[in-house]
Amino acid sequence: MYFFLSILSCVDIGFTSTTVPKMLVDIQSHSRTISYVGCLTQISVFLIFGSIEVLLLTLMAYDRFVAICHPLNYLLIMNPRLCVSLVLISFVASILESQLHVLMALQITTFREVEIPNFFCDPSQVLDLACVHSFTDNIIKCSIGTLFGFFPTLGTLFSYYKTTTSLLRIPTSGGKYKAFSTCGSHLSVVCLFFGTGIGVYIGSAVSQSPRNIAVPSAMYTVVILF
Repeated sequence: MYFFLSILSCVDIGFTSTTVPKMLVDIQSHSRTISYVGCLTQISVFLIFGSIEVLLLTLMAYDRFVAICHPLNYLLIMNPRLCVSLVLISFVASILESQLHVLMALQITTFREVEIPNFFCDPSQVLDLACVHSFTDNIIKCSIGTLFGFFPTLGTLFSYYKTTTSLLRIPTSGGKYKAFSTCGSHLSVVCLFFGTGIGVYIGSAVSQSPRNIAVPSAMYTVVILF
């Protein structure tokens, strides 16, 4: 658990540093412009840290499931080799996912004086500016959304479902409270991060209101991580 927490802390620093420093500079200089290369770089780094965050939260949910439901076999199941392997796989998958988004964003032929209704280059909004909306692009978007949205959310919910059913079998209220306290903070972050993140990407497709998109974006990129 502490291994995943240490990695998650480093990822949170990188995730926040992708958007907050540029936002503060824009506020100070009263300028909201960003170069084409700068926008693509921000998208790439943002997606790398964001995807790793999602996968790490899912791994931590599974870690809690093993710790509570199989405490005697915890060290055997969650051995250091497996933990390191899972983190490395998460890093590689996140890098590949970010590069797919960047390749789709490169299809934008006219990037001059394009307005993005957000305080950073949100991938979902930038990709909406692409001139080409082919069948292949839609398949890639759906695949990425399934792999990095649906499956992690489903895995987290299933882990906490099994964890909750095990916790309810604890006879004493003190034991239940102690067990729930180890999961409460992680579960609250998961709900806020996944909920606002999914809301942004759904909202960008349904609503064009800058406020409806910018506020949830600030929640899952700045507020939750602090």
